[in-house]
Amino acid sequence: SNWSQTMGFDANIDMLRIAFWQIVMTSAPLLGVALIVGLIIGIIQAATSINEMTLSFAPKLIIVILTFGMMSTFMLTQLSDFFMFTFDQITQVG
Repeated sequence: SNWSQTMGFDANIDMLRIAFWQIVMTSAPLLGVALIVGLIIGIIQAATSINEMTLSFAPKLIIVILTFGMMSTFMLTQLSDFFMFTFDQITQVG
């Protein structure tokens, strides 16, 4: 009895690990692009001494939206594969 509870707990931990990894893989392109664009704009602002908030926000927003448009197929595929895997696991338990 105790052995099956331990295996169930380990399986739950594995599912959580897979879910967190899926979150990272799905959000990484957008977060990476936002980080890189913010860094480049920050360097340009520091070099030119221009401290305007909208100057950093507008290009970052536009580039992140364009990246979201380009990566949406990848993100949707990642999420749908994950949910298919999750539903397969649920049907195996039941």
